Amino acid sequence: MAIAAAAPVQAQDATVAKRVDRLEKEMRAVQRQVFPGGAPAFFEGEIAPDNTPGERVGSSSAPVADLTARVDALESQLQTLTGQTEQNAYQLRELEKQFAAYKAEIDKRLAPPAVDPVATPASLPAVATTKPAPTPTPTPTPTPAVAAASTTKKPTTTPAAAAGKPDAARLALVKKVEIPSSGNEQQDAYDYGFRLWSAKLYPEAQTQLKQVVTKWPKSNQASYAQNLLGRAYLDEGKPSLAAVAFYNNYKDRPSGPRAPQSLMYMGVALDKLGRKADACKAFRELEEVYGDKAPQDVRADAAAAKTKAGC
Repeated sequence: MAIAAAAPVQAQDATVAKRVDRLEKEMRAVQRQVFPGGAPAFFEGEIAPDNTPGERVGSSSAPVADLTARVDALESQLQTLTGQTEQNAYQLRELEKQFAAYKAEIDKRLAPPAVDPVATPASLPAVATTKPAPTPTPTPTPTPAVAAASTTKKPTTTPAAAAGKPDAARLALVKKVEIPSSGNEQQDAYDYGFRLWSAKLYPEAQTQLKQVVTKWPKSNQASYAQNLLGRAYLDEGKPSLAAVAFYNNYKDRPSGPRAPQSLMYMGVALDKLGRKADACKAFRELEEVYGDKAPQDVRADAAAAKTKAGC
């Protein structure tokens, strides 16, 4: 009977031992998970790892893998930004080259026209400042013809003498032109030059208009005065000086109220000088720079001048 009673007890001890062994193995497995890389003497692999999807505890290498992925992403973004920077630098260099070419073309177009040697300002005084005739040897009775000849050879200071008109007659014509007195000095100065030009007193008008440009170079009246100065030269038969005056007005005051007119008249003056290619270039410049912004009468006059020049 004692033997019969001992059998269940031994069976129970075997069951408990198995349960203790299983618990110890599971504890070692937990220790290996908590302390990875531990010494094999303490953490043997009694229990195989559980490969069931969705239930496996995350590996300790997961943060390293995440950092590696982030570094790879940063390197990829850095390569993309570097490529964009190189493209932008290339486009900037191309733009600089195009701007330099455009600037060179504009400077070439705006180069002042060559002035004929005969009509340059430096040569004009040589005509006006003729040396007075030497004193003739005494003669008993000089004839009226000789007296008249000696009178015409004397240098004069007024433009009227070059035209063969007496100074008194020229002064009388100038005095007939009313001097404005509205109280606006700038406007009155220009209006007086305009009235002299209207009276065909071109040298006097040129002197007056030059004073306006010199005294108020940044004003709208300077644009009007410089343009009218060119027209006074043109009407007087001096297309070389006219072309220079028109070009200076266009170059110095491209936004002035009379800049389109000056560019158009510069083409007219160049055509009168026989420089048809340059005249056509001026008309083309008028269309490219101002286009529809130019007044209608200027565009109409430019079209007629182009046809006359054969552009």
